[in-house]
Amino acid sequence: MSAALVVRAPNWLGDTVMAQPALAALRAAQPEASITVVGRWASVLRGQGLADALLDYPPPAARRRFARALAGARPDLALILPNSFESARAAHGWGARRRAGFDTDARGFYLTHRVPLPEPRQHQVDEYRLLVEALDMPAPLAEPRLRPPEEAGAAAEVAALLGRAGQGNARPPVGLHLGAAAGPAKRWAAAGWAALADRLAAENRAPVLLGGPGDAAIAEEVGRLAARPLRSLVGRDRPALLPHLLARLGCLVSADTGVAHLAAALGIATITLFGPTDPRLTAPRSARARVLAPGAPCAPCFRAECPIDHVCMRAIGADAVAAAVREALG
Repeated sequence: MSAALVVRAPNWLGDTVMAQPALAALRAAQPEASITVVGRWASVLRGQGLADALLDYPPPAARRRFARALAGARPDLALILPNSFESARAAHGWGARRRAGFDTDARGFYLTHRVPLPEPRQHQVDEYRLLVEALDMPAPLAEPRLRPPEEAGAAAEVAALLGRAGQGNARPPVGLHLGAAAGPAKRWAAAGWAALADRLAAENRAPVLLGGPGDAAIAEEVGRLAARPLRSLVGRDRPALLPHLLARLGCLVSADTGVAHLAAALGIATITLFGPTDPRLTAPRSARARVLAPGAPCAPCFRAECPIDHVCMRAIGADAVAAAVREALG
């Protein structure tokens, strides 16, 4: 009977993408095992051959029932990628004989394999790989690699979206992703986006605004500040379409956000704007990824909101970003 493995995936899109090399190593080391990945963004891994089941992490009210269902499968191993206390406690309730994770956040009681957190901290891709290596499985150095799932309906829907935005027959557009989760400190100002869009449009580089429904207000502001009418898909796509949409881009410009990691893993050129976070720990890892991080005396501070004048992000100029796009597009 094959072993049953459960992986508690990270809570964020970018972290889930950065876990791909570790999951690929786990699959290579356990080709006959039944692997279940549980996480809020587990669906981004569909069609990649990494797991036999991809399950959304349930809301609190449904977690007890969910735990009973997983425990019924009698998992041999639970690999816990997040560092939170809650994730280790939940995995303990899944009944796995072995439970591996970093020994942090006072959660050692719930772990059978306590892995010391690296000091100094390493890039997130490498820390996830360390957890697999701690289980005596090889986890070679690798960049995250994903491909759009083979979903003709989703690909056609993206083509229709781009067509309605005037991008159907143009050269591959340059996506300007306006949003960033975990507070406003990572966001670039609307004036910067508008200036960048004007420069790209003047060079016939087909900028298109991207973002979720929560980015509608900044998209409107960018549109008001730009000298030319802008095409926008803000709030018009959805998570299932995101890999197909990003794969159609010539380049993506964004702040430090999960969408940048997904685009880079899909092989798209990325320009990522870093301010309060540390690119040494979370920059997209790809040969086609470039980081702009002029820095500030207080950076990286990892604050969700800037208490001063947002010096780190204001130091990023539209001319420098436009030049990086030109270089990325050859």
